[in-house]
Amino acid sequence: MKLSWEPIDLELRTTFRVAHGASDVRRNVLVYLDEGVGEAAAVPYYGETQEGIIEYLKSVTGLGDDPFDLDGVLSKRPAGSRAARCAIDAALHDLWGKRLGQPLFRLLGVNPANVPLTSFTIGMDEPQVMAEQAREAGYPILKVKLGGEEDEARIKAIREATRAKLRVDANAGWSREQALQIIPRLVDYDLELIEQPLAVEDVEGYFWLKERLRALRVNVPIFADETAKNAHDVVKLAGAVDGVVVKTMKSEGIREALRMIHTARAHDMQVMVSCMVESSVGVTAAVHLAPLCDYADLDGPLLVKNDPYRGLEYDGARVVLPERAGLGLERR
Repeated sequence: MKLSWEPIDLELRTTFRVAHGASDVRRNVLVYLDEGVGEAAAVPYYGETQEGIIEYLKSVTGLGDDPFDLDGVLSKRPAGSRAARCAIDAALHDLWGKRLGQPLFRLLGVNPANVPLTSFTIGMDEPQVMAEQAREAGYPILKVKLGGEEDEARIKAIREATRAKLRVDANAGWSREQALQIIPRLVDYDLELIEQPLAVEDVEGYFWLKERLRALRVNVPIFADETAKNAHDVVKLAGAVDGVVVKTMKSEGIREALRMIHTARAHDMQVMVSCMVESSVGVTAAVHLAPLCDYADLDGPLLVKNDPYRGLEYDGARVVLPERAGLGLERR
């Protein structure tokens, strides 16, 4: 199988701000394995760059010629860029489906009608700016980026602007003490869940936080995102969080993302499938997993002006999977 790649600069519709910084362009890489295609998202706070992803891809040799030996091919990926390893995985799954003439969701045995409604992301900004964006978005579910000094004012302004369901994502922006102080106040604004309140490596902090929130009778669900990169991480978090966020860019692809979902279910945890700032290539790959999940945060293509492919479609907050073979992508 021939491996090749193409750098792609995704222009964002609005400046995207999270606790780690802001960007107007995301410099990703499209990866091809014969006629299969995947995407590597260069996420700065994961230490990924477009240049680093391409350097990794140059080092990959000997993946073999059998696209049906999924685990065998993926085991030949060298250690390195998670995003690049994910893109190879996605391209392989796309190729698998195309060679069999079936959409991936059929090969996975899932029902595309069971995809949860997706949220739409409101990036960090001044409270009134975020409130106006929330009002204009018109989505029934909003994911609000927090992790700064004005967090309660941000949520207050948004809640005054909309009755949409609100999910909060702190992107590891709070300390233990900050989380314990602000979460009981935020729940007054009727939140559906809170994502990644603590530092990435602070697994014990989630047990600490759960115990203290329980003592305060604060019952908002807590989900781990950056702290849960693979199935092993899910096991470590069992009993400390209510759910985990699955992203193919973290898990290095669809194969490990499936293991994360099944591991979470075995530990009575809920699952949200999500994405980075990605085009329809990366997000469509993730959508094939969505029928297995409780929540979806798959708005990446909605944030991008120059999406290079057609794949998933949006009917408001409803996500529609393509019926075409493989991931179901078409070049624009």
